[in-house]
Amino acid sequence: MDKKTIIGVVLMSAIFIGYMIFNSKQQTEYQQYMEQVQAQEQALAESEQASQPIVEELSDSLKQVAAQLAIEREVATFGSKLVEAKSAEAQQFTMSNDILSVNFSTRGGIMTKAVLADYTKYAPKDERNELISLFDPATAMFDMEFYVKNGLHNVKVNTSEYVFSSEGVRKEDGRQVLDMRLEVSDGAYVIYEYILYDEKNPSRDYLIDFNVKFENLSPIMAQQSTLGLMWSNVTYQNERSYKTENMYTTLSYRLPDEDDVEDLGMSEDSKSKQLQSEVNWVAFRQQFFSQVFIAHNNFAYADMGFTTEEKGSGFLKHYTSRMGVNYTPQIEGYNFSIYCGPNKYPILQDIVDANGESIAMERLIPLGGWLVGWFNRWIVIPVFDFLSKYIASFGIIILILTILVKALIFPLTYKSYLSTAKMRVIKPEMDALNAKYPRQEDAMKKQQEMMNIYKKAGISPMGGCLPMLIQLPLLWALFRFFPVSIELRGKSFLWADDLSSYDSILDLPFTIPFYGDHVSLFCLLMCITMIGFSYINYQQNSAASGQMAGMKFMMVYMMPAMMLFWFNDYASGLCYYYLLSQVITMILMTGMRRFVDDDKIRRIMDQNKAKQKNKKKSKFQLRYEELMRQQEEMARQQAKRK
Repeated sequence: MDKKTIIGVVLMSAIFIGYMIFNSKQQTEYQQYMEQVQAQEQALAESEQASQPIVEELSDSLKQVAAQLAIEREVATFGSKLVEAKSAEAQQFTMSNDILSVNFSTRGGIMTKAVLADYTKYAPKDERNELISLFDPATAMFDMEFYVKNGLHNVKVNTSEYVFSSEGVRKEDGRQVLDMRLEVSDGAYVIYEYILYDEKNPSRDYLIDFNVKFENLSPIMAQQSTLGLMWSNVTYQNERSYKTENMYTTLSYRLPDEDDVEDLGMSEDSKSKQLQSEVNWVAFRQQFFSQVFIAHNNFAYADMGFTTEEKGSGFLKHYTSRMGVNYTPQIEGYNFSIYCGPNKYPILQDIVDANGESIAMERLIPLGGWLVGWFNRWIVIPVFDFLSKYIASFGIIILILTILVKALIFPLTYKSYLSTAKMRVIKPEMDALNAKYPRQEDAMKKQQEMMNIYKKAGISPMGGCLPMLIQLPLLWALFRFFPVSIELRGKSFLWADDLSSYDSILDLPFTIPFYGDHVSLFCLLMCITMIGFSYINYQQNSAASGQMAGMKFMMVYMMPAMMLFWFNDYASGLCYYYLLSQVITMILMTGMRRFVDDDKIRRIMDQNKAKQKNKKKSKFQLRYEELMRQQEEMARQQAKRK
């Protein structure tokens, strides 16, 4: 090892030893520093812990001061009575008779629940025991809004924010009364008086009188022309089919002195309407039940609307309605009524205003327009009510109703069949006429001779169509009646456990678009019989008038298939009625075909021809023939110019 190498090794060793000594000192100093930091942190933590009660005590004091200042500000604004009422403990009360039970809360002085003793929510037959509750207590809200004077300022009072005082329900002769009082200022009160009757009369027992009274309030009331009323809640889904129940659930209202009611229509989203005119009552209407807020002296205006709840949520609609009533200092109160009950025609029809005048509550039930509604109100409903007194099965009642309807329209059915039979008899003459005039320019002449054949045979061109058109209002009336008939609700027949809803014999694990997730047997049978009826009808009409073969698919198969998709979710009672109707019609047509002989019809038609032969033409006939000749001449002239 040379001299340079030895020197290099010594220097490297010296550097390494020096670095080790220096690093050791640095670690010692860092450790001492960290021990000092930890000691300071511990001392600071102990100091904070020692001072925490002082800080908390100071914070609580500040909160108490702030709360006291807030109370003083509220007292200065609203007065001590309202401030006390805002923080008071709420009480709960119940009034009930044989058919209706109503819960009340003194917070806001409102109804929180209304339960119907005679009706249960839909469930499978053995589990149907939950009584109908018309609205969700958590969302029930009623508020009266008015202004009181406070020095140079007016203060808005919303009764829903305060707790009323009450001595509870007292019983009087045939009724129960609940008074709730809100002291607005010293000796000045708003009083809510609720009255429930025990008359054994549904038109009264489902009706709760709601009287608002003012005691010594006018001196402190600010100048205002109206008082605001806010009423809202969310309704439950009570029926099996969300789709059908939602279809018939809406917000309805009546204008004073009108014989009919209006509504916001069906919507799967939301709808609203503002009325600056007077309104007699506002109804949160469901398929079979309603809550109706009636103003016996009318509301001054109404701003109404609803939103639709999601399917599967257990709710249907969230209703809101803001109304106003006219106010002057001389008014000492208002008289209202609240109906909580079924959409049953005889009950609603008997509800009247304070003067004993009808308020058209029965029009809540959507029975159709003037003709269709008339048939439902004066024929179908009375027949149902009468038969239900003696027959327990509504399946049998529907059968009897179907037979009665068929008997009523049998003359029209017979006339329609007879017209079709006559067309079938003269078909050879019509075929010969078509062969005689094959050209388009001879259409007028062919039409003229065709009318002559009809006349000689005693056939009216509308003879087959007119009777069917006359029957349409009856069919439409029953289509409107069955889905809203509360008489069918909960009534079972054969495999259907509720004739007001669809009957499912098979629940599908998937949903078919436009059809649904179940198979309704009554609907399926209805469509099968419709195919049979349409086939028989097509055979007769095609034999009589030579209908195109392409029409067979449309008449025999297409229409029943459409009905299958349309009616699968409808009331099984309606499908059952259409099933019976078509079966009875096929039986009648088979019988008429057997007893109405074509040869006899031919002889009668020949006799008509003989009578018409020497009969003088009427002025109408002469004008018609002249018109036909003119049109034929015009057609010839146009053909020549071409």
